[in-house]
Amino acid sequence: MTAPVKPTSRDRLLDATAALAYREGVAVGVEALCKAAGVSKRSLYQLFAGKDELLAASLEQRAADYSARLLPDPDDGRPPRARVLSVFERAAAQATVPEYRGCPYLAVQIELKDENHPASRVARRVKEELAAFFRAEAARGGAADPELVARRLMLLFDGAAARAGIHVDTLEDLVVPMAADVLDAAGVR
Repeated sequence: MTAPVKPTSRDRLLDATAALAYREGVAVGVEALCKAAGVSKRSLYQLFAGKDELLAASLEQRAADYSARLLPDPDDGRPPRARVLSVFERAAAQATVPEYRGCPYLAVQIELKDENHPASRVARRVKEELAAFFRAEAARGGAADPELVARRLMLLFDGAAARAGIHVDTLEDLVVPMAADVLDAAGVR
C-alpha cells in the first residue's frame, strides 16, 4: 500500500490562492496566501516571480475544470438551443451553493482593471472561450448574427453571476428563461 501523495508547496500555493482570492478578492496579501498554504514567502518567490504570476497560474490551473462544469460535452447530440440553455442551468445550480461568489474570472477582471495583468489575460481568455461556445452554438442553431447572440448571452451570464455572487438575487427561475428569450429572438433551434 502506497502512502498518499502529499501536495507540493506549489500545489498548496495554487489552491490557497484560488480559495482566498475567490472568497476575499485578489487584494489578499502574500502573507495570508503563504499562511493558508503553509509555505514561506521565500518558497513563494522561488516558485513564482510574484503574486501576479501566482494568481494567473492559479486561474489557469482551474480553467479546464471551470469549463467542464459549465459546458456540455462536445458530442452530446443535443441541439444548439438545449446546449446553450444547459450552461445557464448549470450556472443557476452553482449559484445555489452558499459559498458562491460569482464567476471567478469575471471577478478578477473587475478587481484588477488592468487588461494586461497576467491574471486578467487568463480570465479574458476563459471568458472568450465561453463566448466562442455561445457564438458557435448560435451559428449551428441558425442565428443570423451569432456574434450578437453571443454578446447578449455573455452579458446575461456575467450579469447574473455578479448579482448572484453578491447575494442580491438568485438565478432560479430567472436566468434560463431569459437565455431562452435571447435564443428565441435569434431563432436558435
